Amino acid sequence: MNETFFPSFLNSFFIAVGVMLGGSIIGGLSAFLTGEPVLTEISRFASKLRIWAIVAAIGGTFDTLYSFEKGFLQGETKDLFKQFLFLLAAMGGAKTGALIISWLTQEHIV
Repeated sequence: MNETFFPSFLNSFFIAVGVMLGGSIIGGLSAFLTGEPVLTEISRFASKLRIWAIVAAIGGTFDTLYSFEKGFLQGETKDLFKQFLFLLAAMGGAKTGALIISWLTQEHIV
């Protein structure tokens, strides 16, 4: 990773938030066009997009797995700790996006 840590950390968080909000709202547009209940569908899309928001925020799985492998097998715990924090930021961003959608739709997101 060529970026410094803190900008990458913030990118992970906000990419996850953006995937949650954008995906849910665009999915709600499709629900509107097909005559489905919009707010219910937005809530349902948000609950299904969480894992994809996390995957998109950490930049796919292969770089992350390589960093975990390097941290475990080569003893570079600094890289392992950084990847853990990136994953934590992505999970926090996905949860924040889900809470925003929950506030907007007043539906219960599990």
